[in-house]
Amino acid sequence: MAGPVIHTEYGDIDWNEVWKARQDRNDAARIAGDTSHDWDRKENADRYAAQSAGEFEKRIRMILDGLSVNRTTRVLDIGAGPGTLAIPLAGKVRDITAVEPGAGMIAALEERAEKEGIKNITCIRKLWEEVDPASDLSGPYDLVIASLSLTMHDIRDAVQKMDAVSCGEVCLYWFVDPPFWERMYADLVMPLHGRPYYPGPKADCLWNVLYQTGIYANVEMLPLDKEYRFPSRGEMTNFFRRRFGVTTKEQVVILDTYLSPLVQQAGDEVVISGNSTFAKIWWKKAE
Repeated sequence: MAGPVIHTEYGDIDWNEVWKARQDRNDAARIAGDTSHDWDRKENADRYAAQSAGEFEKRIRMILDGLSVNRTTRVLDIGAGPGTLAIPLAGKVRDITAVEPGAGMIAALEERAEKEGIKNITCIRKLWEEVDPASDLSGPYDLVIASLSLTMHDIRDAVQKMDAVSCGEVCLYWFVDPPFWERMYADLVMPLHGRPYYPGPKADCLWNVLYQTGIYANVEMLPLDKEYRFPSRGEMTNFFRRRFGVTTKEQVVILDTYLSPLVQQAGDEVVISGNSTFAKIWWKKAE
């Protein structure tokens, strides 16, 4: 059911409230017991870090190639994960402040930095919403990045705080259409659990929030590939059974029937993949 119409200076829709409603519905649609996105767990963080070195390499290269940085650039990386961007950026910039709430992610980032002899990354284990710029940060920053980490409930407050700590450029990366993994949830939650799945808010909503905040951002569309690789079909099956909360024989049949046409063999590995689009949404403080 749609909420009440909220009148604003720019029209009859308050896009921040739309973002909140879509985020709430997405949060409520999560499958109980799915721990694959619990970033406090070191094993999940290590899995994500391994993907960064392989599957995510194309995306990381696209993002890095699109950034204007030099050895004097100070970077704030929000939702830094295991250092997906911070590690390859570290040698190109003066310093990086990495904000990341997941204990496993922070541990993986610090391990990677130590292994590679990187000493210019400072980690802050907090949600962006909990960060106090006055006491936690040493801004302003020439570049503020948030890459596929915009899960904040109040996105208007989040982006205004990003803008406030920037003296240069703010670059946000977010989904344009449902990514492959989200399409899998949309396809499977109803037949498996008898209830609909609601996707989270997308880049159109984010851009409108920025517009209503008075930020007129640039937009660039980029390809987003997702790939799951497993050493065997059995490990693939077990992974997706845990992810989608499969416990009964009937659910096993539904899941196996869904996965079967998606499976490809790549050498000794079993692969499932899909494509979508994400957006780079950015602005400069001087503009």
